[in-house]
Amino acid sequence: MKLGAFSLSLSVKDIARSKAFYETLGFAKFHGDEDQKWLILKNGETLIGLFEGMFPKNMLTFNPGWDQEARNLEDFDDVRDIQKSLLAAGVTLDSRAEGEAGPASIMLTDPDGNPVLIDQHR
Repeated sequence: MKLGAFSLSLSVKDIARSKAFYETLGFAKFHGDEDQKWLILKNGETLIGLFEGMFPKNMLTFNPGWDQEARNLEDFDDVRDIQKSLLAAGVTLDSRAEGEAGPASIMLTDPDGNPVLIDQHR
């Protein structure tokens, strides 16, 4: 199963304060809009998403179709194919992908209660 780029999505209380903290750890803005209360920060191959008021808790995020530089991958597993594989394996999904192609996402929860978002942007 090819899940694509990985990042940790953090639910933060103050995006400016969180951004400043992670910048001291060597992260730099990679994508996003601080005015819209979301940023993606990068340090080497490590990605962290900061989201103020968007998600109830921290979660693991995978982006099928992208590499760690947010470049399109030619060979990737569509989120709907990932969904079919997970359902066939007996995994319960918290939300399912709709449609036949294009952007879509699924959400599931790991055995310890951690949310996992598989979010395809293309």
